[in-house]
Amino acid sequence: MLWIPLLLILVATGFDLWNDRQIPDTLSVLLLLWAIVATATGWSSVTFGQLALGAAVGFGVGAVLFWLGGLGGGDVKLIAALGACLGPSALWGMLLYVALAGGVLSVIALLRGQREIAYVPAIAMGLLVYILVEGSAAVSTA
Repeated sequence: MLWIPLLLILVATGFDLWNDRQIPDTLSVLLLLWAIVATATGWSSVTFGQLALGAAVGFGVGAVLFWLGGLGGGDVKLIAALGACLGPSALWGMLLYVALAGGVLSVIALLRGQREIAYVPAIAMGLLVYILVEGSAAVSTA
């Protein structure tokens, strides 16, 4: 059930790219609500404890990167909400793909003479790669 979160992240990507890097909080809230609904209805194998821990881990990782100047506040909220969707274990796997995508986008930006990038596209690409690599198990468990 990660297709709904992916759709919401793609919408956030549009805002990040075309709205001066302003991501509406509504998208993070919808992502968190989706995690709660998916867990409550059994559409996800993530438990409520894993949901809370995943959100906390996502927020913690995002907050450190925000403090270091690598992410914006909207990015942090999206990663925390994705942590709620995935749970902590799967979140770490997804963050690996996000970091790889962010690295590729950073190299492209440097080659184009840009010093900053919108990071939600890296989050979207990382989530998509996670879904594709983990296959149906990822889609049915979160």
